[in-house]
Amino acid sequence: MSDFPATPPVAELAVLAARVRDLRAARGARVLVGITGSPGAGKTTLATLLVAELGPDAVHLPMDGFHLANATLDALGRHDRKGALDTFDGWGFLALLRRVRDERDRTVYAPSFRREVDEPVAAEIAVEPHHEVVVVEGNYLLVDDGPWAHVRGVLDETWFAVTPDDERTRRLVERHTRHGRTPDAAAAWAEQVDGRNAALVEPTAARADLLVSGFRAARPEACRGTCRCAVGASDDGDPATAT
Repeated sequence: MSDFPATPPVAELAVLAARVRDLRAARGARVLVGITGSPGAGKTTLATLLVAELGPDAVHLPMDGFHLANATLDALGRHDRKGALDTFDGWGFLALLRRVRDERDRTVYAPSFRREVDEPVAAEIAVEPHHEVVVVEGNYLLVDDGPWAHVRGVLDETWFAVTPDDERTRRLVERHTRHGRTPDAAAAWAEQVDGRNAALVEPTAARADLLVSGFRAARPEACRGTCRCAVGASDDGDPATAT
């Protein structure tokens, strides 16, 4: 069991929220902030806490609602690797992001994903006209392939959550076990499916605007040298880290 905290402290969330508010003020319009990273990196936790810190003018928009339906995955022969890049409707996700960015005078509805039924649920998320910040979250926001190559251009800023592999794996096995897999099956899925997805996602950190720790946002020293966060902002084109 890791002794790292599972969520960033309130003060560190405040730093990230202030960054988002500054971005919103500079743009003068709705901003879309992406949080990406490998499976088990803590993206959903960070996105949820950030939206709570920002208040009612922010909304969480996960990519997971664009999972292909299980019946579709069965027909395509991809169900045994659900969560891989080609098991999502990437073009649909991109179209939705463009609507959210451009259609600010009406409600835009987005699908969610329900783990208890392992399926997307249509139109469960409402991006309302008053939402000034949309926190977009998912594995593949910085992948430079197909529709995903266009996602970064729709987002105002994209952060990459960095978490050591052993901690990500622990979280994934726990998650898969909690949702019905045996411990052996959960470990196999974490290694064979999530592991392949992580191998695709990890190199995309180089395209991020900001690196944040999946343990403690803006406190890379908490990783004790086991992740790639570094203190200090960068102006030379490399991803910065929150300070």
